[in-house]
Amino acid sequence: MVRFILSFFGAIFSAITLGIFMIALGIGGVFWMYGRDLPSHEALSQYEPPTISRIYSAEGRIIDEFAKERRLFVPAEEIPDLVKAAFISAEDKNFYQHSGYDLMGIASAARDAVVSRGRNVRGASTITQQVMKNFLLSGDRQAERKIKELILATRIEQTLEKDEILELYLNEIYLGANSYGVAAAAQTYFNKTLGELTPGEAAYLASLPKKPAKLHPVRDYEEAVDRRNYVLREMEENGYITAEMRDAEQALPLKSVQNGDYEDFRVALPYRDYFTDEIRRQLSDDFGEGEFFTGGLSVRATVDPDLQAVAGESLRRGLEKYDRGLGIWRGTGKKIDPAELETEEQWREALSNVDVPRDIFLEAQWYPAVVLRVGDTSARIGIEGVEEDEDGHWIPSEDVQWARKRLENGKLANKARVAGDLVEVGDVVLVRRMTKDEDGSFIRWTLRQTPEVQGGLMAMDVENGRVLAMQGGFSYQDSVFNRVTQAQRQPGSSFKPFVYASALDSGYSPATIVIDAPIEVDTPQGLWRPKNSSNKYYGPTPLRTGIEQSRNLMTVRLAQEVGMDTIARYAERFGVYDNMGRFLANSLGSEETTLYKMVAAYAMFANGGERVQPTLVDRVQDRYGRTIYRHEERICTDCADPSIPNGMGPRITSNREQVMDPITAYQLTSMMQGVVQRGTAASTVKLPVPTAGKTGTTNDAKDVWFVGFTSNIVAGCYMGFDSPRPMGRGAYGGTLCGPVFTELMQAATKKYGGGPFDVPPGGHFIKIDRFTGARLSDDASGADVVAEYFRDGEEPMFGIAFDGGFAVGSNLPMFGRGETDDAPKQVTTSGGGTAVVGPKADFGTLSAGGLY
Repeated sequence: MVRFILSFFGAIFSAITLGIFMIALGIGGVFWMYGRDLPSHEALSQYEPPTISRIYSAEGRIIDEFAKERRLFVPAEEIPDLVKAAFISAEDKNFYQHSGYDLMGIASAARDAVVSRGRNVRGASTITQQVMKNFLLSGDRQAERKIKELILATRIEQTLEKDEILELYLNEIYLGANSYGVAAAAQTYFNKTLGELTPGEAAYLASLPKKPAKLHPVRDYEEAVDRRNYVLREMEENGYITAEMRDAEQALPLKSVQNGDYEDFRVALPYRDYFTDEIRRQLSDDFGEGEFFTGGLSVRATVDPDLQAVAGESLRRGLEKYDRGLGIWRGTGKKIDPAELETEEQWREALSNVDVPRDIFLEAQWYPAVVLRVGDTSARIGIEGVEEDEDGHWIPSEDVQWARKRLENGKLANKARVAGDLVEVGDVVLVRRMTKDEDGSFIRWTLRQTPEVQGGLMAMDVENGRVLAMQGGFSYQDSVFNRVTQAQRQPGSSFKPFVYASALDSGYSPATIVIDAPIEVDTPQGLWRPKNSSNKYYGPTPLRTGIEQSRNLMTVRLAQEVGMDTIARYAERFGVYDNMGRFLANSLGSEETTLYKMVAAYAMFANGGERVQPTLVDRVQDRYGRTIYRHEERICTDCADPSIPNGMGPRITSNREQVMDPITAYQLTSMMQGVVQRGTAASTVKLPVPTAGKTGTTNDAKDVWFVGFTSNIVAGCYMGFDSPRPMGRGAYGGTLCGPVFTELMQAATKKYGGGPFDVPPGGHFIKIDRFTGARLSDDASGADVVAEYFRDGEEPMFGIAFDGGFAVGSNLPMFGRGETDDAPKQVTTSGGGTAVVGPKADFGTLSAGGLY
């Protein structure tokens, strides 16, 4: 009997043992099979999560940020214990005890699933398992993935410390509202750093990993509070906070940025503009788009925020002045259904969803508004972000009488007399406050519109190429196309300095005489007859006067003398073109380039002929603070010398290429000073320091330019329609771009100063008559006398005139001494009477040439 009992229990024991062995063998086989081709968990020790790249001003202020996933990486040692406690309590209270998986948690989850018959299926993943799922595996709930999770979790626990695993989790996890990681989420929901979070706020963040889209602090307020309070209870049970603290935090409302309780962190950021977007474009090319948007780069921009603001406002002012002068009302073209305007809550929500620019500041902030009612003379409007007055906000009749509305048939209506002539109920418009100049008191709300005409404006340091300001259009939110760097346009006469530079380097001087007379060139496209803008001829004229008054015929003859090959090489050396066409018409600026290239080229005139590379970035650092790009390449000889005497600065040694003879650069600068003093820009460009520059206006004024410089700052302005078309009578580079340039440079010179242009060694001054080019005595004086700079050892030749090989008419009407394009001239008519003509020919007479 005893033997039978022993045999029976022995058989049972053997069966159990064999069963356990088989189960273990089966489990081992499953784990071996799924563990063969798993991703390498060791790579996580070198993991670099995608983080935000930020752009800073020179003062260290954040001015923009770019990211595919908005994440701010925080090392484990800098994450407060309170935040760690909240997530551990919510997700894995045994995190510091288990070895990657929690058997009790798995059993509990399985029991709940059985009891609820599959209705309550919850995960039992530890934080370590979630790290494996997020980084190395998919997010589905298949048994195969859970097995792989367990295998990798046990492996990673042997590779990384617990805090290193927690660091990966807290920086990687998605917490809603495009926020990845706890630091970004704290900023998004509360505009706080991690160290500023309260226990309740940390608990709310810890509640989000399970379902971030369904715990919105406003839309899902009650559920969000319940989940927050659950996490607070868990934190108290786990000993991280006291019962009193739990009760106090549970009694508080859930405040958030989304509910308006805290200011949005984005409020501190300026609107994205052309400057930072161009940095994004250039660095994406240099480092790759993936690295720029995920690499956590720290970019120190060259922008001067004060000058950038002036650039934006001055360009907008110039563009709007032209647009208002046309007197045509276009509005925004956006409408809201009148049925959505019945209550203030309705129209405010509808207006907030309309895509119109909100980044415009000109005189005052421009606001989107909607027309709520049209009265007999005025129109009532609702304004975004502005509280309603007792009587409402109105556009009175006197504000619309400058404009005509374009009808459906394309024709223009009569000038508006009342607001209803321009706007209808539901129209979305832009408005700003009109105030008195004397005291800033409010006058009325006034209708505004973004102009059709566009433009670009840029300012740069002539010595180091640092771009201080860049405005690529009227409004970035209206159009992201950057007219400074992306618009390829004809520079017109603003290209002429490169023709004159090539001539000066080829042996000509500012006193060289070139014939200004009619030209005919036989081309495959027909006979080309370039003309001066004034439609007149001036005969033998010194080079100086030719550039000051922008003589087209002189420029063409000079180009023929020097040769288009030489001129093209100069333009390419200065970076205006990569491969310039060798056509004679290109000497008048008929080949397209960008304002960015033109301003950079003019900087080399200003700095004595040294190559300068424009840059929007001083320095780029990677996520670890290592400098991976620095723009400044000049050598600072004494920067490390502590014995530099007081009042003395370190020596900067330039190692840049000399692209132009310094004397040529000075001669050209002196000639372009004449453009500002008495030439085509004299009436609009007025600065308190010496200034040089050149206007440019293409045929039919499709493009107008002014590029100019002081001793330390170069700036350029361009205006034109994006689809080129004539801008109309009176549109010139001097009249449209001159005032814009002046406004910007007045602010620049106030901040950065300016002085006389440096005279390079190796030359001497000779006084000449600027009308005839004749040499004068050293003591000569008067309005017609100008001192020209000549190279030592080079005796200039006077009295020789160059005609480019073209025939010269003998009966040309010539200007008299002191006569200018702007001076009316009395002539004898065919009937024997007299008439006054001038000062300018209209655009209809300029069938060819006419670049001014």
